[in-house]
Amino acid sequence: MTRAIFVISLVLKTIISATHEANIKVQVEQGWLQGEELELVTGDGKYFSFKGIPYAAPPVGKLRFKAPQPAIPWEGVRNSTQHGSKCIQFDIFTNKLVPASEDCLFLNVYTSNLNPKVPLPVMFFIHGGGFESDSGNVDNYGPDFLVGNGVVLVTINYRLEVLGFLSLDTEAVPGNAGMKDQVTALKWVKKNIEKFGGDPENITVFGQSAGSVSTVLHMVSPMSRGLFKRAISMSGVPSCDWAMAYQPKRRAFVLGKQLGFDTTDPENLLEFLQNVSAEKLTGVSPNVLASEEVSNILKMFHFAPVVERDFGQEHFLTENPEKLLMEGKVSQVDLMIGHSTSEGIGDLILFEDTFLKTYSQYAELLVPTKIQVKKNPEEVFKLSDMIRKHYFGTKSISKDTLQEFLDYINDSAYGYDIYRYINLLSKVLKRNTYVYKFTAVSTRNIYGKIGQKYNFTVAGHLDDTAYIFDPKHANLNIDKKSKEYKIVTQTVALFTNFAKYGNPTPDKSLGVTWTPFNNNSEAYMDIGEDLTPGQNLDADVAAFWKSVFDKAGLEF
Repeated sequence: MTRAIFVISLVLKTIISATHEANIKVQVEQGWLQGEELELVTGDGKYFSFKGIPYAAPPVGKLRFKAPQPAIPWEGVRNSTQHGSKCIQFDIFTNKLVPASEDCLFLNVYTSNLNPKVPLPVMFFIHGGGFESDSGNVDNYGPDFLVGNGVVLVTINYRLEVLGFLSLDTEAVPGNAGMKDQVTALKWVKKNIEKFGGDPENITVFGQSAGSVSTVLHMVSPMSRGLFKRAISMSGVPSCDWAMAYQPKRRAFVLGKQLGFDTTDPENLLEFLQNVSAEKLTGVSPNVLASEEVSNILKMFHFAPVVERDFGQEHFLTENPEKLLMEGKVSQVDLMIGHSTSEGIGDLILFEDTFLKTYSQYAELLVPTKIQVKKNPEEVFKLSDMIRKHYFGTKSISKDTLQEFLDYINDSAYGYDIYRYINLLSKVLKRNTYVYKFTAVSTRNIYGKIGQKYNFTVAGHLDDTAYIFDPKHANLNIDKKSKEYKIVTQTVALFTNFAKYGNPTPDKSLGVTWTPFNNNSEAYMDIGEDLTPGQNLDADVAAFWKSVFDKAGLEF
């Protein structure tokens, strides 16, 4: 009798489980999706996960380099328990080809409630990686913390490097295919997110590094207008030297020549490049400046967003982003923007021998590329001397001045450009702008940890993401009594409060009030183990670099 009861109980549990799994289905525009229910890493509950959802047609064959086309409907129920393929890429940290595919335009949706009484705010994340690598997968961007705080999270893949950002300056391939992928994903979310419990009228676009640059570009792009309500920019703006393409058409023809096809005809080049294997278009270095032969990662990536020529078709960007801002041509959205303490720590340690040697030998490298390409060598050398004296005094650039070099990287490649954009945006946005500096340090600082070899204890580039996401590859423990858990809890609260209310501190629950930025007080929040309000962020950095640009006769 006991055995019979056990068997019946087991059968009932199996039936209930199967019925429950069958209910984790959502019907979107293209068809039915089968998701799954997963445990939050914090142990505080569960969430629904839908991975590998196609938001556009596979960009292969004659669609290579072109604007994305609508997603293809499917028959039956599509299994959405596994990620779709990553976009083909070389990992910028390991410099190795990542198992991936051209058929990679997938997104992932995570939610705690498929049928909430009130639709949940949506957070749409754009990954970084220099427009060259990474994906929206849980390897780096596990959703647990955010969905546990009452938002729907969407992460995406978009085409990278040559496949995503080739520009032939033609109507067929004007550039920005990867940016148009992002817009297409946003449009998909706008149409379908209600089915996952999300609010299509309350979407926050946010991103880190290249994803941060993308976020700011969406604010000025006519294609993105009306698709989101709020934006969070983490460590990158379009004026950073590495953020926008330089001489993209010329670079495209250099690429063809490197691959054995020397032509001046863009149509012939397109036909050739559409028939080259995707692997041959990955990890390439079609340099157009001699300086790129010795230094690239801080100065520019080979393929990135471009200012397109207006061919009368729908376009992502046809004017310089700064010009658009100065003319007030920006989406009126709430904004949260900032950067980490030591953005360059990963670059410095990973490439220290190359950096120290080349920057010591070639003085002009200290000068931002946007100045170098507009001034003659004599003027560039004078500016270089000015910069070197400010950061290094009479010391040489060597392993004995790593801290000084780290400060230089942080300020020149990130800090001043972000400061300038904050001031530009604050003048034209009619909504609140919240500025932060991320200073938290703990065992979750995966990238800043590299600096421990040299006794640097800092928050580096990408470190902030580990406090709003759970990077599954890192197996980071969360002890609810730990410092790490405290920082995660308050950081996630800031980000999700902003997504919900347009205000990171809408009440007294975090013990502080985050005052919006204005050009008088220049208020900001220091996000560390504690939350500390401040004023005049990076004022000394801003004053020095303004003097450099003034001496160069350039407004920016």
